[in-house]
Amino acid sequence: MLRVSDLSVSYGGMPALRQVSFHLEAGELISIIGSNGAGKTTLLKAISGLLEPISGSIWFEGERINGQPTYEICKKGIIQVPEGRKIFPRMKVIDNLQMGAYLPRAKELFRQSLQEVFALFPLLEQRKKQMAATLSGGEQQMLAISRALMARPKLIMFDEPSLGLSPKASQGIFRTIEKLNQEGLTALLISQDVLQTLSLAQRAYVLENSRIVMEGKGSDLLQNPKVKEAYLGFS
Repeated sequence: MLRVSDLSVSYGGMPALRQVSFHLEAGELISIIGSNGAGKTTLLKAISGLLEPISGSIWFEGERINGQPTYEICKKGIIQVPEGRKIFPRMKVIDNLQMGAYLPRAKELFRQSLQEVFALFPLLEQRKKQMAATLSGGEQQMLAISRALMARPKLIMFDEPSLGLSPKASQGIFRTIEKLNQEGLTALLISQDVLQTLSLAQRAYVLENSRIVMEGKGSDLLQNPKVKEAYLGFS
């Protein structure tokens, strides 16, 4: 479904990604792990069209998409759940969800999508007329995920979905991501919660110093001595 080939991106002349390559099959859940500053968010922004690569290519369903505007990439079905949630705090929950269904096809399926996200997160239905700013951090993350789902994505990209959440809320979010993938949604997950992330992912890549340095099954990387020492704190 998605293929990134030899992708390089710079910020102010400094390399943020260097010749990054990976692929994602339809129905898969893959993860990309790495420390702060490794280039993970930069990678998602490049896929979404928010950053222009200096070289390399991004292909989605057989079509080259780098160089296309972000709204066109969204129309093709690539939707991002951004780091920090980025909800509309002064709007009601229901209005945030309606904003997620902005694309033409998503508008047509608004009522169906609304029923689906309320089934996934019943609490949001209870609070649909509540201002988004008054939700807890975990509830705001539910809203951010639901807003993305309202767009009817083919590929959903999660950027640090558990950041700043309590352990209980974090576990709930990861269970939701797993459920969505089990139901057939293709997902790309970036998270510093390496244990949870590699436990969920069918395949994973390690991004260090702007380069992919390791790849394999999530379960295999979870047992890799270098990964355990660098990201899990034990050997």
